[in-house]
Amino acid sequence: MALAAALCFGVAMVLQALGAQRHSPAADGSGLLGTVRAMVNLPFAAGLLLDAFGFVAQLIALRSLPLYVVQAALAGALAVTAVLGAAVLKLRLGRAEWLGVAGVCVGLAVLGATAGAEGHRQPSTAFHWALLGAVVLIAAVGGFVWKLREPLRAAVMGTLCGLGFGVVGLAVRVLPSVTWPHLGPLFSEPASYALLAGGAVSFVFMTEGVRGGRVTTATAAMVLGETALPAILGVVLLGDRTRSGMVPLAIAGFALAVAGALALARFGEVAPEPDSSAKDQPSRVG
Repeated sequence: MALAAALCFGVAMVLQALGAQRHSPAADGSGLLGTVRAMVNLPFAAGLLLDAFGFVAQLIALRSLPLYVVQAALAGALAVTAVLGAAVLKLRLGRAEWLGVAGVCVGLAVLGATAGAEGHRQPSTAFHWALLGAVVLIAAVGGFVWKLREPLRAAVMGTLCGLGFGVVGLAVRVLPSVTWPHLGPLFSEPASYALLAGGAVSFVFMTEGVRGGRVTTATAAMVLGETALPAILGVVLLGDRTRSGMVPLAIAGFALAVAGALALARFGEVAPEPDSSAKDQPSRVG
């Protein structure tokens, strides 16, 4: 399920970048209305549909795997984007990119081999409320830095996006187990609202990072934000563990997968459609 989520998110990344970059901030404005306009087109809508399928797969994976494994797998979506771009958009991957793809694949394989069961430690109710408070803080910081200049703006937006997705992962892990139709506990659970709000805020910041043009910077920051801190919190607060004696190997696999994803950060960007003076030129990533 974690790999299925990465596949969906990787394809969606290409579609959303194509849709978002049809509407530049200069043409549509840099406010929230401009962001909404960037989302209203067929490629972006198709990407959102794939994101929905990926999110369901992510939920299933998070309920049975340690957080550090799932978050690293989601960062591996960049490998899917890179390979898809090479196959469909006729892009050339250099040696560094292919090494990045290999690093993601090997790192995830190592994580899969070393991962233990998910931790069953339940933090206090205060932590559930803290997750919701973290989303509010992320949104407030995003509003404060909205007018920053590039490339700082892209780095901050990408980091906030990654942290928001990290909150989503943590919220899923602490939600109570329910069965249909007994869903009442979810409506009184602050983590449920942290999950929904965190996903929405992250999508807005992700779109803004793509539209700003510094997508490599934004994507790299997003990868770090959604992997490093949530992985640490999963181990410290939720009790995630590796198989006995495999901690060093798991750390190496995690570092390799994230490093490979960072090497592929430029594949979070798809160039805008060429204008009439260059309409015969192929589309490019990066």
